[in-house]
Amino acid sequence: MKDVFARLASDLFSAIVFLVVYLITDNVILATSVAIAGAFAQVVYARIKGQELNYMTYASLALVVVLGTVTLLTNDPRFMLAKPAIAHFAIGLIMLKRGWMLRYMPPIVVETVPEYVTAAGYAWAALMFVIGAGVIVVASTGDLKLWAFYLTVVAGGGKILAFAVQYVVLRLIVTSRRRAAARA
Repeated sequence: MKDVFARLASDLFSAIVFLVVYLITDNVILATSVAIAGAFAQVVYARIKGQELNYMTYASLALVVVLGTVTLLTNDPRFMLAKPAIAHFAIGLIMLKRGWMLRYMPPIVVETVPEYVTAAGYAWAALMFVIGAGVIVVASTGDLKLWAFYLTVVAGGGKILAFAVQYVVLRLIVTSRRRAAARA
């Protein structure tokens, strides 16, 4: 679970930096510049540490640079605020691949209820699309407090709740099927 939160913080690093600097300074140009510099620093740090960088890392950097540049040119923070939506849509598209979630499950779950894991994978994709759409709606208001609330409480809480529900449901189904198989 700790790894999940670390990855989430890493993925949202530039957005968090942007928000913090913007709330402190009320300066879109400074906040955007620091967020872009932070995104580059994050990639450089990972390379120095010898961490393998995947496609999503470079895609995230490109989004920060492109949306940051548009934000700088227009002096409008809504472009930077929309970045998490694009990330959610991209992740949702990846999650549409049938069976993507099977590799993350314990063998007992994969052997017992692979069809439910596949369905859960599609449910996660749908959740990512809904959250992404919500980010766009909230970002279009330009209200940073609402945006921060949405990303942390609504989007973050929704993912935690979905994970907990998935865990409980899969555990109950696996236990039920294994008991039924033992009786048979």
